Amino acid sequence: MPLSDNIEQFIKELMSESQSELELKRNELANYFGCAPSQINYVLATRFSPSHGYLIQSRRGGSGYVRIIRILADDPHNAFIHQLTVQVGSALRAADASAMIQALRERGIITEKEGRLMRAAISDEAINLPISAKDMLRAGVMKSMLTSLLARRKES
Repeated sequence: MPLSDNIEQFIKELMSESQSELELKRNELANYFGCAPSQINYVLATRFSPSHGYLIQSRRGGSGYVRIIRILADDPHNAFIHQLTVQVGSALRAADASAMIQALRERGIITEKEGRLMRAAISDEAINLPISAKDMLRAGVMKSMLTSLLARRKES
């Protein structure tokens, strides 16, 4: 079995069905598997992404950690936010981003004020780049905001 599969399986075993959150030390995990921390990063990015139903939060440094949070699909708001995150893709037009924000507002997931802030962050005026780069940057910003909403819902 490839190393990436072993790391994924190990993490999933640690994160039992009843546990929706797991905190690990990236370097300790790398030492356990005898690999570089970048291998751990690769597994986290490719197998524990929002499209796979997980959020990753991390803090670098000596007391750094990686927190893996399972998105609970039984919460309809979480499922909707997760669906939007997957739909964003690698590029996002301003009109599509605005429609997503409106949908979040209509479902009561965000307030009107939060919606205005999100629209300002993804506007063409805020992203002062050539058109081809705007949509890619907008997609990254939108994914980050959606991930933040999921994390906020997890904390509440």
